[in-house]
Amino acid sequence: MKLGVFTVLFSDLSFEDMLDKVEEAGLDCIELGTGSYPGDAHCKPAALLDDERRLEAFQRAIAEHHLEISALACHGNPLHPDGKVAKAHDETFRKACELAGKLGVERVTAFSGCPGGSDGDTRPNWVTCPWPDDFSEIVKWQWEQKVIPYWKEAAAFAGKHKVTKICLEMHPGFVVYNPETLLKLRAAVGNVIGANFDPSHLFWQGIDPMRALRALKGAVYHVHAKDTKVYTANTEINGVLDLKHYAQALDRSWMFRTVGYGHDFDWWKDFVSTLRLIGYDDVLSIEHEDCLMSIDEGFSKAVEFLQQIMFAESPGEMWWA
Repeated sequence: MKLGVFTVLFSDLSFEDMLDKVEEAGLDCIELGTGSYPGDAHCKPAALLDDERRLEAFQRAIAEHHLEISALACHGNPLHPDGKVAKAHDETFRKACELAGKLGVERVTAFSGCPGGSDGDTRPNWVTCPWPDDFSEIVKWQWEQKVIPYWKEAAAFAGKHKVTKICLEMHPGFVVYNPETLLKLRAAVGNVIGANFDPSHLFWQGIDPMRALRALKGAVYHVHAKDTKVYTANTEINGVLDLKHYAQALDRSWMFRTVGYGHDFDWWKDFVSTLRLIGYDDVLSIEHEDCLMSIDEGFSKAVEFLQQIMFAESPGEMWWA
């Protein structure tokens, strides 16, 4: 297995300083934001695609720091009912695919997006219940008229640029938010669609990430290492659909944590073991969104924690059987 980091947490650092920091931490990979929600602090596709020398220098700097790119991140909402937003986020996706092809990177990480409830809407409409029937009709319309047509065309575009794995993060607020919806889109579009598996977004939905991994065997293409702490004292009163700002941590039903601060060593050992069981032996990309820790402390604790539990060698032959 390889250890990486989603470098957007170091967006205040220059590209070279970010590379120095990641190399000094002993990591193997970087996941680079290319625009939309993650921003493009360290990777501006348009500039790199327009300047061959700049692209070569970019690649050389990464190689000199003994790092590789695990994925280009273009998380956005290309299905947004506001046409300007949708166009901008779709362009980010396409530029990320073009750049990935130039760099020999097979993965882009993204969100599935979420349309409105009708052609006249200006805001996304994420449906969470089937009744009244309006909601079921909205979901049917979204998938048939927006979601599947968009991703079929987007997948074809990605394939032209040798992107073989569109890694969608199962995230509430978007149409793909759990294994069932991911597999629904994969069945409609093809095996180019897979998961950027982030257990933090599953914990608070009441999903068991280990069972989810088994259900997604063969469809896990990239993994985020991020934890969540669920506070039952609050969920037992108000449930998990918590609209309070993340800064109101004390009163929220759940909060994102650095790995090890939501679930212990035993849980994370089982997690990496289950990854290997389903055939995923690749990168764990650290994502830091812990409001109780500084960037440096959250990052360093995550690195130290994961280095103790990840597998460094292949299992080899079963000499005992």
